[in-house]
Amino acid sequence: MEILQIVGVGIVATVLIVLLRQSNRSEYALLVSLVTGIIIFTLILNKLKYVVEVLNQLVRSTGVEFAYFTTILKIIGIAYIVEFGAQISRDAGENAIASKIELGGKVIMMVLALPILLALMDLVVKILP
Repeated sequence: MEILQIVGVGIVATVLIVLLRQSNRSEYALLVSLVTGIIIFTLILNKLKYVVEVLNQLVRSTGVEFAYFTTILKIIGIAYIVEFGAQISRDAGENAIASKIELGGKVIMMVLALPILLALMDLVVKILP
């Protein structure tokens, strides 16, 4: 089961990070955290690809405009990337930078969501008398 691999990698990395921080090698602890995130991401990449393919088929069968679907996928991807970056910054003790990463991600997601929001507002205006 892949979840056992993911949890195993996470636990091993956590133990390594704790040991590195206790031995005053915090710079390596951050590196282990970053590499662990990349390893876990590669472990779930095939599952993520499958989810995107299934959602893609669903969107095509419902007739929803494909541009909305790709925009939503981009927003979800940005959310995961922002969370990963913010957590790495927090692990390094840089909470202020983590907050700025999150703010930047929120602004970019809002910009991407504007066409969908405008289309929704246009639809509401057309429905109202």
